[in-house]
Amino acid sequence: MDARFLGIAELTEAPSVAVVIDVMRAYTVAAWAFAQGAERIVLAESLDDALALKERHPDWVALKDGPPAPGFDAVNSPGLLRSVDLGGRTVVQKTTAGTVGALAVKDAALVLCAGFVVAEATARMLRSRDGDDVTFVVTGEDGRADEDLACAQYIARRATGTATDAAEYLRRAGASRAATELTEGVRQGAHPDDVALCLELDRFPFAMVATLEDALMVLRPYDVPSPTVPGSRPRSLDRM
Repeated sequence: MDARFLGIAELTEAPSVAVVIDVMRAYTVAAWAFAQGAERIVLAESLDDALALKERHPDWVALKDGPPAPGFDAVNSPGLLRSVDLGGRTVVQKTTAGTVGALAVKDAALVLCAGFVVAEATARMLRSRDGDDVTFVVTGEDGRADEDLACAQYIARRATGTATDAAEYLRRAGASRAATELTEGVRQGAHPDDVALCLELDRFPFAMVATLEDALMVLRPYDVPSPTVPGSRPRSLDRM
């Protein structure tokens, strides 16, 4: 597997396989939303688009970065979202970097969205496509966010089947600018447990795949069967 690590602005063409990384906090939040029962997550282009979708679908759950705002039901915090029942709901998510990264590679053949909480499942899905070149989109800080780069590098190594100690990658993420800002309360709409939740390695057993559905970029959880099962292939959790 040939892996590239690029910021959003460095993307010049649609890759074959893209893994969009946002550890703190978009794709940790997305994983928690699925764990809380969400059926799918619509990745919105802008705050206005998110509100327009919410207006057309009042039963959808809209969430955003930052403090609570009129029209939105939740904020982009795993610590706050983990107590919300999302059974069967559609979530509309708009964040500063994570959703932007996924939309930037919407024409890729395969788009995976990930953080540490789904790292191994993501790596297993990449291993099932042995030989594909993979572009890791490092969404934070114009491609320089160390928590995202560390996660991308860890998944890339695991995707090759290499036994890898995650401790150093998690340490880097925990010492990142994003982790410091969350811990010190610089970022609004946060919970004291957010950093710890973002650093829970392999908390969830699914990968997250984004595809275009009726012109919307939609994220869904995919169960990735154990590689010990002959001929096994990833499958959508909603078809289990």
